[in-house]
Amino acid sequence: MRASCIVKPMTDSRLAFIGGGNMAGSLIGGLIADGWDPGSIRVADPDPQQTDRLAQRFAVTITQDNRSALEQADAVVLAVKPQVMKAVVAELVEVIAAQQPLVISIAAGIRETALRDWLGEDTAIVRTMPNTPALVQSGATALFANPAVSEEQRNLAESVLRAVGLTLWVDNEDLMDAVTALSGSGPAYFFLFMEALQDAGTELGLPVETARLLTLQTAFGAAKMALESTEEAAVLRQRVTSPGGTTECALDYLRQHGFEATVLGALQTAAERSRELAAKFGEQS
Repeated sequence: MRASCIVKPMTDSRLAFIGGGNMAGSLIGGLIADGWDPGSIRVADPDPQQTDRLAQRFAVTITQDNRSALEQADAVVLAVKPQVMKAVVAELVEVIAAQQPLVISIAAGIRETALRDWLGEDTAIVRTMPNTPALVQSGATALFANPAVSEEQRNLAESVLRAVGLTLWVDNEDLMDAVTALSGSGPAYFFLFMEALQDAGTELGLPVETARLLTLQTAFGAAKMALESTEEAAVLRQRVTSPGGTTECALDYLRQHGFEATVLGALQTAAERSRELAAKFGEQS
């Protein structure tokens, strides 16, 4: 790998956040923990409660005017709901064209092509898909850059999103639908399985709190083992599955009832819904 490709912290960059909700707050908290100067971060949100909360917590500069937040910004993070994205960027077209900052979108379902149609063909855009564990600095984020994004801007986008967890680049934007289905929606799948484990534990006679704590620690432990191991998940599973034992019996039951096929079908359905929403939010009405 060339030295110029190594991603370094870019804590002297000036950032503007359009939208001050939970994900924006998580990113800001992660950035400041990484050494970013709060004075280099501006946040615009129409809700004064949101901006006041961020100002008190992080000492960032706040405003209710989106255009003023972009003054001298190296990058703007669009952290608004998908259904209002088109109206928000329409207000910023002239400022972005004049200053040419990197535009980072964390809005689900808004394609780079739609953003480029709204902002102009030469706009440097990075579309990202973070997930909710970013709220506890344990997120997984996929990023896609259009051809107008420079290497320095790619590094900047990665530095911003890496502040709340793992970052991975995809070269084809169509893969973002699969990312949405897997990691974007993925936390909910694990929460559902954890609910089912806890409920099953109580059905087997465990006290509710005991079943809850055993479920949470087991989920945490399994994820930690997988993260810290160089082995595939299949190998780890085999190592804890004794022939003829209780684990093998339970896994056989799950497979006999279509566990893998159900998971695949769920992700295919989610990916298709992601494509439908992208088409809806990106309509040029």
